[in-house]
Amino acid sequence: MTESTLESLIGAAAYDERGDKIGKVKQIYLDNHSGEPTWAAVSTGFFSHDSLVPLAGAEHLVDDDSIRLRVDKELVKSAPHHDGSRISAQAEQELFRHYHVDPRASGWNTEGSPRIRPGDDSPMTQGNRAFADQSDTVRYGDDSMVRSEEQLRVDTESEEVGTARLHKTVVNEEQTFTVPVTHEEVHIEREPIIDRTGRATISEEDREVVLHADQVHVEKETVPVERVRLAVDEVADEKTISETVRQERVEAEGVDDHRRQQP
Repeated sequence: MTESTLESLIGAAAYDERGDKIGKVKQIYLDNHSGEPTWAAVSTGFFSHDSLVPLAGAEHLVDDDSIRLRVDKELVKSAPHHDGSRISAQAEQELFRHYHVDPRASGWNTEGSPRIRPGDDSPMTQGNRAFADQSDTVRYGDDSMVRSEEQLRVDTESEEVGTARLHKTVVNEEQTFTVPVTHEEVHIEREPIIDRTGRATISEEDREVVLHADQVHVEKETVPVERVRLAVDEVADEKTISETVRQERVEAEGVDDHRRQQP
C-alpha cells in the first residue's frame, strides 16, 4: 500500500473518475473523530470559492503528483456552496447527499486506497497548517449517538417500453367513373320523287350502312401519392411513486424534562 503525506497532497492536480481535470488541491479536511482525510478543497476556477470534493475511494498518483477522485466533474460544478474554512455538520450532510457518499465510509483509509499519514511535523489534528483544518461535523463524545434515517433519491431513466412500425398492405377498392361516349344510330328518311319521267323496275335490293360507337378502354398506372413516416413526440407526464423509508428515533430515559425547562 502506497504511503503519502498530507503535505504531498497540497498543490496536487485533481482529476475526476473519467480523467478530466478538476483543479488543484488547496486544503485537506480531517475527520475529528477518526483523524481520516475526508474532504479536499479544490481550486476549480468554476467559482470565486473553492469546491469541496470527497476523498472516499480517491487514488493518489505520486509519480505525476495528482489525485484521482471517484466523482464526476459535473457533480463538482453543482456542489453546495462553501466559502468558509470549517465545514458545519449541516453542510457536510448536504455534501454527503450531493455526492452520494455513505457517511460511514467517507474516510480515505478504506481497503485498496492509499493510507495517508501526516508529515513529520504535521499532526492529524487541527494545527497551524492549511491542510490540517478540521470539520465541525463528526466530533461525537461518549454520551452522544448518531440518529440516521433513510432518504429517497428519485430519478428517471429512459427505457424501452414498446415498438412502433409501419406496415404496408395492398387492398382492393372499387372505383366508378362516368365517361362520355358517342355511337351512331340509323333511322329512315323518306323523300318524295317529283320527276317521274324515268323508267322504274320492281326488284329486290340491299343497302348497308357502317355504324360506329366509342369503346371505353381502361389502363392501370402505379404512381406515388404520399410519403408516410413515424414521428416520435416526447410527452410530459407525472407519476406518483410511493415508498416506505425507515428512520431512527431517539428517546431519553431518566431525564427530568420539567426540571430542565425551569429557568
